[in-house]
Amino acid sequence: MTRKPTEIRKVEIKQAILKIISKEGIKSISTKNVAKYTGLSEGAIFRHFKTKKDIIISIIDDVTTDMIGDLKKITNSKLAPNKKLFKFLCSNITYLTEHKGITILLFTEASHSDDKEMMTKLNHIFNSQRELVGTIIKEGIDMGIWDKDISIEDITQLYMGIPITYNINLVFSNNKAKHQNFCLKMMNLLERILYV
Repeated sequence: MTRKPTEIRKVEIKQAILKIISKEGIKSISTKNVAKYTGLSEGAIFRHFKTKKDIIISIIDDVTTDMIGDLKKITNSKLAPNKKLFKFLCSNITYLTEHKGITILLFTEASHSDDKEMMTKLNHIFNSQRELVGTIIKEGIDMGIWDKDISIEDITQLYMGIPITYNINLVFSNNKAKHQNFCLKMMNLLERILYV
């Protein structure tokens, strides 16, 4: 049997962590359980990541690269602001759907460990989303599509509750929430607030 490269093993370990959280809850994260999900020995896990914190930091970095990277591309696209906002929202929700457990892991771990590095990285993810969605909203206001009296700060704060609400729906529906329907409902709500 050939050994898989470290990068592939790291991805498998991170996917196992998210699977465990989504199926069994955060309290079930252990090297024994990760070993069961990956087929690695407990010792092998620590050859790829020195600590549990290293695994979580790597997952946070993936969110920054993948999710925030995609949201930046949408924000900078040539689409009309309303189409951008819908695509932005759906991309955000789709990412959470495909990476079940990520929100629970990131915010639970960071708040319980009070780790400065994690908190800084999570703050960056949060603020990046707000800034990007704010850019789209401002563009729509500047083009006269949306109400100029809308507070960009308030609407971006409201927007940030949407992914959190969706994540709660995922948890309570046993990961069976329908994200396309959710995107449409939330976009309709945003448009009722934004339109002149």
